[in-house]
Amino acid sequence: MPSPFDQSTYQVRLEWGVEGLGRLAPADVVVVVDVLRFSSTVADAVASGASVSLDDAERWSRNGAAVAAAAKDSVVLLGCLRNASAVARAIAELQERRQARTSVAVIAAGEADAAGAVRFAVEDQLGAGAIVAALTDLGIDHTAPDAAVAAEGFRALRRALRHMINASGSAREIADGVAATERITAAGLLPVTPAGAAELDAHDVVPVLREGVFVAFG
Repeated sequence: MPSPFDQSTYQVRLEWGVEGLGRLAPADVVVVVDVLRFSSTVADAVASGASVSLDDAERWSRNGAAVAAAAKDSVVLLGCLRNASAVARAIAELQERRQARTSVAVIAAGEADAAGAVRFAVEDQLGAGAIVAALTDLGIDHTAPDAAVAAEGFRALRRALRHMINASGSAREIADGVAATERITAAGLLPVTPAGAAELDAHDVVPVLREGVFVAFG
């Protein structure tokens, strides 16, 4: 019997972290949302013409990179506020190519502690909601309640994104200094600031995981 938590009756689903990915029914596309900073930083790097290896990313991201690694049997896209509309368009394009209903699992990475326990992260809720809302605008709107709630939360708070992100616990942690910042820089990447991560649709590049490397979808 299907699990009541697998959201399999819906085209667009939402869960949290690696365990949440495991609770969902398998999906054609998995969108990993780790706004501060995995998804935003890799999206900007790919937008600048670089490619980012998942192995390298796992050295500085224990949240989003872990979800991407666990989802690699699906098409894996990276989404954030900075490319939310572009992610929705990429999914619509994939569905058109396949000529079939395409299931989508939007996975908010959340914040994982040293033991691996995931807590809610407001920035990832907003990023996931932005992507679900953009999918709905394109007519991909058979959404699970979890996804619908995130989308409506994003719509309600759209004008306050900068404040919401900057006031989040994750942003305060970054301001206090975290080791991941140094590791991102050591990897030759430019960490996205909380203010930058709050910019909606700053570019139209979507990283897709191909043979262990994030490159531009196309």
